[in-house]
Amino acid sequence: MPVQPMKTISAVALTQGEHLSIAQTMAAGLCTSGLLFFLGVTRLMGLVQRLMPLPVVRGIQLSQGLSFAITAVKYIMKDQDFAKNKSLGKRHCFGLDGLLLALFCFCFIVVVTGTGDNLIIHHSAGVHDEERRCGIDEEEEEEGRRDNRPAFRRWLEWVPTAMAVFMLGIVLTFIRRPRIVGHLKLGPTTPRVVHILKEDWERGFVKAAVPKIPLSILNSVIAVCKLSNDLYPNKKRQVTATTVSTSVGLMNLVGCWFGALPMCHGAGGLAGQWRFGARSGAAVVMLGAGKLALGLLLGNSLVTILAGYPLGILGVLLLYAGVELAMTVRDMTGRGESFVVLLAAAISISASNAVMGFLISLIVHMLLTLPDMRPSHTRQFLASRLRFPRGPKPCPGPPAGPQPV
Repeated sequence: MPVQPMKTISAVALTQGEHLSIAQTMAAGLCTSGLLFFLGVTRLMGLVQRLMPLPVVRGIQLSQGLSFAITAVKYIMKDQDFAKNKSLGKRHCFGLDGLLLALFCFCFIVVVTGTGDNLIIHHSAGVHDEERRCGIDEEEEEEGRRDNRPAFRRWLEWVPTAMAVFMLGIVLTFIRRPRIVGHLKLGPTTPRVVHILKEDWERGFVKAAVPKIPLSILNSVIAVCKLSNDLYPNKKRQVTATTVSTSVGLMNLVGCWFGALPMCHGAGGLAGQWRFGARSGAAVVMLGAGKLALGLLLGNSLVTILAGYPLGILGVLLLYAGVELAMTVRDMTGRGESFVVLLAAAISISASNAVMGFLISLIVHMLLTLPDMRPSHTRQFLASRLRFPRGPKPCPGPPAGPQPV
């Protein structure tokens, strides 16, 4: 499962008005991950996941996906000043970071991957629930797995679109700014000791950890678990909120002490990697190994390359990841479910506050279901949610004894 920065902590750390020092950023990451680790090891996160209504989770996923897509379009259409976190004038049509270049990369990804159906031809044959899996016939399963696409389309499946587009951006970076080569230095950057004071713990917790905790529980644990189980329905071992929450806590409780930016698992990162062909943990291992090699080889001088990277290409990749994450709501076909999903997305995007969208959509979902709830239904719901799962139910076999011909 991919790892990405905790967006809320990163945004607070980079904003001029609420600037956080390195020590305060590390303290915020440690506070957030400490709570997630506690919820994971005590299995309370699993309880939170089972009590969370699916339409509310889908609404958060839709809001995150659309936010990525809107930001991506902004990157494509306008020049950006990341230091001040604002857009500048319109991007030129021509040039090595122009609109035509972004349009070319966009068309290349569309032609190669299409809507993503060619990437899931062997995964869509699986069924999503145990009852259908138990009753499926082997001949029907084999028929569903048969690939009847043209040979050219099957060949395109092996083209690493994201890597090709990314490497194009690296080449263009050195062409646009050839002086970058002179700023590169071999060898890792010498580390220094950071002292976290009492004031750093207080400011990091109040300014960055408190706003991040609800979003971490929603997007970094519950939503990413649901997305993982949707994308990989045939896995024998489904991802649980307990393991993901524990993983986020451990990676930060170890990494933050060594200067790592607070990190988490995220639905956006998973949707983006899956959209561009990643199907196993090998993709994450290769990505991590490549980053380790670059960090040890170039150190902080690597930042000069990233500063000159064409943002139009970055916007195209982010656009696809956002759209893929937003498409997870297509299973919300009921009128009430769609209302809750769209309400959560609208409030989260307009108010730039996912927590507000979550709370309001949760209250609305409860109000919509309350008139139809009976005491017996409420008891059954709580009983099914409050007990811990004991593993998947086995498929029922044939009854014992002789069978009639």
